[in-house]
Amino acid sequence: MSNEAQSISDNILNINDHVPASVGGLRGHIFRRLIHIAMMIIPFLYYWNGTSISNFFFDLDPKQFVSVVAFIFLLTEIIRLRMGFVVFGQRDYESKQISAFFWGGSSVCLVLLLSPEVGIQNSAFGFPLILGLTLIDPLMGELRRANWSSKYVIVIAYIGTILIWISCHYFLDTPLFIAPFIAAIVVASEWPRLTWIDDNATMLLIPLSFILFLEPFL
Repeated sequence: MSNEAQSISDNILNINDHVPASVGGLRGHIFRRLIHIAMMIIPFLYYWNGTSISNFFFDLDPKQFVSVVAFIFLLTEIIRLRMGFVVFGQRDYESKQISAFFWGGSSVCLVLLLSPEVGIQNSAFGFPLILGLTLIDPLMGELRRANWSSKYVIVIAYIGTILIWISCHYFLDTPLFIAPFIAAIVVASEWPRLTWIDDNATMLLIPLSFILFLEPFL
C-alpha cells in the first residue's frame, strides 16, 4: 500500500481525526485548538479586571456585561445558522447545527454568572472550571486523534484536571476535598457523543451543577 493510500485509510479509520471536516484543513484545526486554549484568559480578565472592562463598555457591572456577551453569542449563532455558513476553524457539519464555539462561549458565561463567589477574587470555582475546559478538552481530543487508547486518555485527563484544581486550592483557596470528585466529573462529562449538545457545554455545565448542589454544604 502506498503512503498516500495508507494516510487515507488511517483517516477513515480514525473517527477522532476532525482535520478532514475542518474548514481550512490542518491549519483550521490548529487555529480552532489555539482559540480553545486562548479562552483560558477569560477568567483572568473577568475576576481580576472585570469591573474596569465592563465599566469601559456602557458602564455595566461585570455580570451585566457577561449577560450582554451571552446575548450577542446567541444572536450571532441564530444568524449564522439561518445563513448556513461556517468560518475558518469550524467543521463542515456545524453549518446545520449549533456550533461548538456557541456552546463553549455561552457555557463560560453561565459559569461566570452562577459559580459560587468564594476564594481569591471570588474565583475559586469559576477559574478551575473554565481552565479545565480550555486545557483538558483539546488535550483529550489530540490524544484521541493520535490513536491513544481510551484508558490512557482518561488517566492523563484525570491527572491534568486534578492538578488544575489542586493548584487552584493553593492559589485561589479552592476547597481541596472537591478536587478528586470534580476531576472525575469533568473527564466523564467530555465522553458522551451527543448530537444536540457539545462537550464544550457538558464539561462546564455538569461540573457546575454538581458544585451548585454542593454549595450549601461548603
